Amino acid sequence: MDLLAQAALNGAPPEELESLPLPGDFLAAHLRASDAESLIGAADKDVRRTIHVGRVPMPEPAPDEVVVAVMASSINYNTVWSAMFEPISTFSTLRRYARQGRYAARHDLPYQVVGSDAAGVVVRAGAGVRHWRPGDHVVVSPAYVDDQDPGSHADGMMGEHLRAWGYETNFGGLAHYTVVRASQLVAKPPHLTWEEAASITLCAGTAYRMLVSDHGARIRQGDVVLVWGATGGLGAFGVQLVRNGGGIAVGVVSSDAKARILREQGCDVVIDRRDIGMGDNADSGTDAAELGRRLGRIIRAEIGEDPRVVFDYVGRATFGTSVHVVRRGGIVVTCGSSTGYQHTYDNRYLWMNLKRVIGSHIANLQEQGECIRLFNQGGLVPVLSSVFPLEQVAEAARLVQENRHVGKVGVRCLAPCDGMGVTDPVARERIGVDRITAWRRYAMAPAMTGTGQ
Repeated sequence: MDLLAQAALNGAPPEELESLPLPGDFLAAHLRASDAESLIGAADKDVRRTIHVGRVPMPEPAPDEVVVAVMASSINYNTVWSAMFEPISTFSTLRRYARQGRYAARHDLPYQVVGSDAAGVVVRAGAGVRHWRPGDHVVVSPAYVDDQDPGSHADGMMGEHLRAWGYETNFGGLAHYTVVRASQLVAKPPHLTWEEAASITLCAGTAYRMLVSDHGARIRQGDVVLVWGATGGLGAFGVQLVRNGGGIAVGVVSSDAKARILREQGCDVVIDRRDIGMGDNADSGTDAAELGRRLGRIIRAEIGEDPRVVFDYVGRATFGTSVHVVRRGGIVVTCGSSTGYQHTYDNRYLWMNLKRVIGSHIANLQEQGECIRLFNQGGLVPVLSSVFPLEQVAEAARLVQENRHVGKVGVRCLAPCDGMGVTDPVARERIGVDRITAWRRYAMAPAMTGTGQ
């Protein structure tokens, strides 16, 4: 560990952090452009073949950027996509971004540092940064917003040049250091450990925008909300948000073990998708309308009405069923698509029943701040199930690729062990250590198979 990282870990004051030089290189999980064609035609596109851990050069920070010493990060499905070079190689995205010139040109490299979550300590702040200084404890939002884009000023997610940091940009969070825009930072919840804090921004922020925000479904008290993949990172936060808002959460899972977890976590109604005829691959070939009728019968028997909102990040395997099962005038809100991007559905059920589909992506900074506020209040808690050291990040990504996990899979970067980073132990006790760490007992539980859910 270099001197700057050691000082950040030890809580050094701003003056000391500023006096220590940035290292010339650092340890990072990265992809190589030379591997981009290595998985073509492979029956198993094993991400362990393409995720490398090694030293990369420190980039020059721009005036509106900060350098963060990353204490912890986590695995998201976009890292799996990147490492599979699907649906396209992210190196092509980096090349397009670099055409803007100036600091954007830094991102076009023969390697890409990946990762779209991080918690750590600011160690450098550019001359244009106003609200952050070295020593601040932060979490990083994955929304890489262009503040000179007119669309961004109505909603940061609507700018033409919006990118997902660590997926559509270089210098992501699965590393000892990351370089991010100051507009990506939110103060770290002081009652959470580094690895807990690093597991919340992408998934919880995305779920908040999908369900709570004015840009999403705007759930209300009493809303019945169907959540596909309800023990995944997105789904587990979705269930929490529905229940916090006075709604009724209906969670769909893929195994007995996941159903047990969901019941233990207080989901109102739990449905195993095998009970409606969706097999282990989440794509039974059965007509989506028929699956919707089966699912609807179960929900009505339990609750007495159809869902007003369906939360769907699974994609191809579930989307047609989502459109069918949501009630007249209801909303299907979608992002991601872990089982495939090409969705099919019977449009009659959409147009004749006045249903709506809302596409959603990450969260703007205001939404991210409101979401973190819920963690600070204790209304939301992490769903972190397991933590790997950075040197084993490829194994962690493989776990997610094969859907052998629940909740979020964390990665320790500079933090030498779990449990560090708590600066408000009183709040931690008030909210409840058992609540905050509840998902840790589910780490790599058996019988967790089932694509995308």
